[in-house]
Amino acid sequence: MDLDIKGLRVLVTAGANGIGLAIARAFAAEGARVFVCDIDQTALAGLGSSDPALKTTVCDVSNRASVSQLFESVTSTLGGLDVLINNAGIAGPTSKVEEMNPEDWDRCLEICLTGQFNCARLAVPMLRGSTNASIVNISSAAGRLGFALRTPYAAAKWGVIGFTKSLSIELGPDNIRVNAILPGLVAGDRQRRVLEAKAQQRGISFKEMEETAFSFTSIKEYVTPQQIADQIVFMCSPRGRTISGQAISICGDTRMLG
Repeated sequence: MDLDIKGLRVLVTAGANGIGLAIARAFAAEGARVFVCDIDQTALAGLGSSDPALKTTVCDVSNRASVSQLFESVTSTLGGLDVLINNAGIAGPTSKVEEMNPEDWDRCLEICLTGQFNCARLAVPMLRGSTNASIVNISSAAGRLGFALRTPYAAAKWGVIGFTKSLSIELGPDNIRVNAILPGLVAGDRQRRVLEAKAQQRGISFKEMEETAFSFTSIKEYVTPQQIADQIVFMCSPRGRTISGQAISICGDTRMLG
């Protein structure tokens, strides 16, 4: 299927690893011009040999000065922007609320929620000049379900959905579509660390924690980063031109987060 996105100008935050890298590669494979930022300088350096077509820079999305520098680089490199993928996020602490370090709470929201605002506010003026403009914000199944012991992460991801829906209404007159993706249990080291932390909190084994997590899904397998990337690329192509204001779950029908 030709998605007709050759030359599309795309920015992916936290694009040097995991879901972000899968998204960046999927766009690049369709002929898009892709710029990625990340806080992980080592991972970014590695892209020079593994993915030389990707343009890169270091950025902490919670730092507005850093984000300003990012968009200066995007402007000079791509000459404009058609797609913003707000992918940057952290897992945050696994803790009972009364035992949580408030600084850990703040940091989680600064990156997972405010970081998306920091990027969107600078992207929107650029997107107004596009004929195929999209913002995709990465939320989570935790953005529609409760998540015990992970309150800052869940709060941030619920906030992402509110941010997405409000922006879709605000930017509709500019023909800028805005959507959220809600991954479930995603294959990779980050998901494993989350399950390990929850297992430790509950005094059970990793295998028991993993079985508990999958007991609440209809499809008993991990979501892959590639599946998420494929959905996003389609949505951001002209074929997805009327998809906006949606919170789209890719989660194997997760009914609860254990």
